[in-house]
Amino acid sequence: MTRWWWIRHGPTHAKAALGWTDLPADLSDAPGVTRLSAALPDAPILTSDLTRAVATADAIAGGRCRLGQTAALREGHYGAWEGLPFAEISERWPDLCCAYWSDPGDVAPPGGESWNALAARVEGEIDARNAQYEDIIVVAHMGVILAALAKASGLQPARALSFEIDNLSLTRLDWLAEHGWRIGCVNHRP
Repeated sequence: MTRWWWIRHGPTHAKAALGWTDLPADLSDAPGVTRLSAALPDAPILTSDLTRAVATADAIAGGRCRLGQTAALREGHYGAWEGLPFAEISERWPDLCCAYWSDPGDVAPPGGESWNALAARVEGEIDARNAQYEDIIVVAHMGVILAALAKASGLQPARALSFEIDNLSLTRLDWLAEHGWRIGCVNHRP
Protein backbone atom coordinates (compact mmCIF):
# COMPACT_ATOMS: atom_id res chain seq x y z
CA MET A 1 0.00 0.00 0.00
CA THR A 2 1.11 3.53 -0.74
CA ARG A 3 -0.79 6.58 0.50
CA TRP A 4 -0.19 9.56 -1.80
CA TRP A 5 -0.62 12.92 -0.06
CA TRP A 6 -0.97 15.41 -2.93
CA ILE A 7 -0.57 19.09 -2.01
CA ARG A 8 -1.19 21.94 -4.43
CA HIS A 9 1.41 24.68 -4.09
CA GLY A 10 0.66 28.07 -2.54
CA PRO A 11 -1.06 30.70 -4.71
CA THR A 12 0.80 32.81 -7.27
CA HIS A 13 -2.05 35.33 -7.76
CA ALA A 14 -1.36 35.34 -11.50
CA LYS A 15 -4.44 35.64 -13.71
CA ALA A 16 -2.90 33.83 -16.64
CA ALA A 17 -1.99 30.39 -17.96
CA LEU A 18 0.91 29.26 -15.80
CA GLY A 19 2.24 25.90 -16.76
CA TRP A 20 6.00 25.93 -16.86
CA THR A 21 6.22 29.65 -16.08
CA ASP A 22 8.23 29.75 -12.87
CA LEU A 23 6.59 32.16 -10.42
CA PRO A 24 6.95 32.15 -6.62
CA ALA A 25 4.19 31.07 -4.26
CA ASP A 26 2.57 33.36 -1.72
CA LEU A 27 3.02 31.50 1.56
CA SER A 28 1.95 34.34 3.83
CA ASP A 29 -0.97 32.30 5.24
CA ALA A 30 1.20 30.96 8.07
CA PRO A 31 -1.72 29.42 10.03
CA GLY A 32 -2.94 27.61 6.90
CA VAL A 33 0.55 26.31 6.12
CA THR A 34 0.96 25.15 9.74
CA ARG A 35 -2.42 23.34 9.70
CA LEU A 36 -1.54 21.66 6.41
CA SER A 37 1.85 20.51 7.69
CA ALA A 38 0.26 19.16 10.90
CA ALA A 39 -2.26 17.13 8.85
CA LEU A 40 0.51 15.27 7.01
CA PRO A 41 2.30 12.11 8.12
CA ASP A 42 6.01 11.88 8.81
CA ALA A 43 6.79 10.89 5.23
CA PRO A 44 9.23 11.82 2.48
CA ILE A 45 8.40 14.81 0.26
CA LEU A 46 8.73 14.90 -3.53
CA THR A 47 8.09 18.08 -5.53
CA SER A 48 7.80 19.53 -8.96
CA ASP A 49 10.95 21.42 -9.86
CA LEU A 50 9.10 24.73 -10.21
CA THR A 51 9.76 27.39 -7.54
CA ARG A 52 6.15 27.60 -6.31
CA ALA A 53 6.10 23.88 -5.49
CA VAL A 54 9.61 23.78 -3.99
CA ALA A 55 8.89 26.76 -1.70
CA THR A 56 5.61 25.20 -0.58
CA ALA A 57 7.42 21.94 0.22
CA ASP A 58 9.99 23.92 2.21
CA ALA A 59 7.17 25.58 4.18
CA ILE A 60 5.47 22.30 5.15
CA ALA A 61 8.57 20.11 5.48
CA GLY A 62 9.37 20.38 9.17
CA GLY A 63 11.75 17.49 9.82
CA ARG A 64 10.51 15.37 6.91
CA CYS A 65 13.10 14.05 4.48
CA ARG A 66 13.16 15.33 0.91
CA LEU A 67 13.20 13.09 -2.13
CA GLY A 68 14.11 15.96 -4.42
CA GLN A 69 12.49 17.70 -7.34
CA THR A 70 11.38 16.38 -10.71
CA ALA A 71 10.21 17.94 -13.96
CA ALA A 72 7.83 14.96 -14.32
CA LEU A 73 5.56 16.67 -11.78
CA ARG A 74 5.45 20.07 -13.49
CA GLU A 75 2.13 21.58 -14.48
CA GLY A 76 1.04 21.04 -18.08
CA HIS A 77 3.03 23.07 -20.60
CA TYR A 78 0.85 25.73 -22.24
CA GLY A 79 3.32 26.54 -25.03
CA ALA A 80 2.29 29.76 -26.81
CA TRP A 81 -0.38 30.29 -24.15
CA GLU A 82 2.13 30.57 -21.29
CA GLY A 83 1.65 33.79 -19.35
CA LEU A 84 -1.39 34.94 -21.34
CA PRO A 85 -4.71 35.78 -19.67
CA PHE A 86 -7.35 33.12 -20.33
CA ALA A 87 -9.63 35.68 -22.04
CA GLU A 88 -6.88 36.47 -24.55
CA ILE A 89 -6.25 32.78 -25.19
CA SER A 90 -9.93 32.16 -25.94
CA GLU A 91 -10.05 35.25 -28.18
CA ARG A 92 -6.92 34.38 -30.19
CA TRP A 93 -7.48 30.61 -30.42
CA PRO A 94 -11.25 30.16 -29.91
CA ASP A 95 -11.69 26.71 -31.46
CA LEU A 96 -8.46 25.26 -30.09
CA CYS A 97 -9.11 26.68 -26.63
CA CYS A 98 -12.63 25.24 -26.58
CA ALA A 99 -11.38 21.82 -27.71
CA TYR A 100 -8.50 21.84 -25.21
CA TRP A 101 -10.83 22.34 -22.23
CA SER A 102 -14.01 20.57 -23.37
CA ASP A 103 -12.48 17.50 -25.03
CA PRO A 104 -9.05 17.05 -23.45
CA GLY A 105 -6.89 14.26 -24.75
CA ASP A 106 -4.53 14.81 -27.65
CA VAL A 107 -5.39 18.50 -28.18
CA ALA A 108 -2.47 20.76 -27.25
CA PRO A 109 -1.75 24.49 -27.29
CA PRO A 110 0.71 25.57 -30.00
CA GLY A 111 4.13 24.35 -28.84
CA GLY A 112 2.56 22.98 -25.66
CA GLU A 113 1.45 19.74 -24.10
CA SER A 114 -1.79 17.78 -24.35
CA TRP A 115 -3.69 16.29 -21.40
CA ASN A 116 -2.56 12.83 -22.53
CA ALA A 117 1.11 13.88 -22.49
CA LEU A 118 0.74 15.42 -19.02
CA ALA A 119 -1.10 12.34 -17.73
CA ALA A 120 1.52 9.97 -19.18
CA ARG A 121 4.43 11.66 -17.40
CA VAL A 122 2.51 11.90 -14.10
CA GLU A 123 1.41 8.26 -14.32
CA GLY A 124 5.01 7.23 -15.06
CA GLU A 125 6.19 8.96 -11.87
CA ILE A 126 3.39 7.35 -9.83
CA ASP A 127 4.08 3.89 -11.23
CA ALA A 128 7.81 4.24 -10.57
CA ARG A 129 7.25 5.14 -6.90
CA ASN A 130 4.25 3.00 -5.92
CA ALA A 131 5.16 0.48 -3.22
CA GLN A 132 8.48 2.22 -2.47
CA TYR A 133 6.95 4.09 0.46
CA GLU A 134 4.00 3.57 2.78
CA ASP A 135 3.30 7.31 2.60
CA ILE A 136 4.62 9.90 0.17
CA ILE A 137 3.87 13.63 0.15
CA VAL A 138 3.91 15.29 -3.26
CA VAL A 139 3.79 19.05 -3.77
CA ALA A 140 2.70 19.79 -7.30
CA HIS A 141 0.16 21.61 -9.45
CA MET A 142 -3.56 21.45 -10.20
CA GLY A 143 -3.19 19.62 -13.54
CA VAL A 144 -0.79 17.09 -12.04
CA ILE A 145 -3.14 16.36 -9.15
CA LEU A 146 -6.09 16.05 -11.53
CA ALA A 147 -4.07 13.60 -13.67
CA ALA A 148 -3.31 11.54 -10.53
CA LEU A 149 -7.00 11.65 -9.58
CA ALA A 150 -8.00 10.51 -13.07
CA LYS A 151 -5.54 7.61 -12.86
CA ALA A 152 -6.81 6.57 -9.43
CA SER A 153 -10.50 6.89 -10.22
CA GLY A 154 -10.64 5.92 -13.88
CA LEU A 155 -12.27 9.26 -14.71
CA GLN A 156 -12.19 10.52 -18.27
CA PRO A 157 -10.08 13.69 -18.65
CA ALA A 158 -13.06 16.05 -19.08
CA ARG A 159 -14.62 14.72 -15.87
CA ALA A 160 -11.33 14.98 -13.97
CA LEU A 161 -11.02 18.63 -15.05
CA SER A 162 -14.36 19.37 -13.38
CA PHE A 163 -12.81 18.97 -9.91
CA GLU A 164 -11.47 21.96 -8.02
CA ILE A 165 -8.02 21.71 -6.50
CA ASP A 166 -7.40 24.79 -4.35
CA ASN A 167 -4.00 26.15 -3.44
CA LEU A 168 -2.67 24.57 -0.23
CA SER A 169 -5.27 21.81 -0.40
CA LEU A 170 -4.75 18.10 0.23
CA THR A 171 -5.87 15.25 -2.02
CA ARG A 172 -5.13 11.74 -0.76
CA LEU A 173 -5.08 8.76 -3.08
CA ASP A 174 -4.30 5.31 -1.69
CA TRP A 175 -2.81 2.61 -3.90
CA LEU A 176 -3.67 -0.85 -2.60
CA ALA A 177 -1.52 -3.22 -4.64
CA GLU A 178 -4.01 -6.07 -4.81
CA HIS A 179 -7.19 -3.96 -4.90
CA GLY A 180 -6.35 -0.89 -6.98
CA TRP A 181 -6.99 2.66 -5.86
CA ARG A 182 -9.06 4.23 -3.09
CA ILE A 183 -9.84 7.95 -2.90
CA GLY A 184 -9.17 9.28 0.62
CA CYS A 185 -10.12 12.92 0.03
CA VAL A 186 -10.08 15.54 -2.72
CA ASN A 187 -9.37 19.26 -2.24
CA HIS A 188 -9.39 19.05 1.58
CA ARG A 189 -8.38 22.18 3.48
CA PRO A 190 -7.17 21.15 6.98
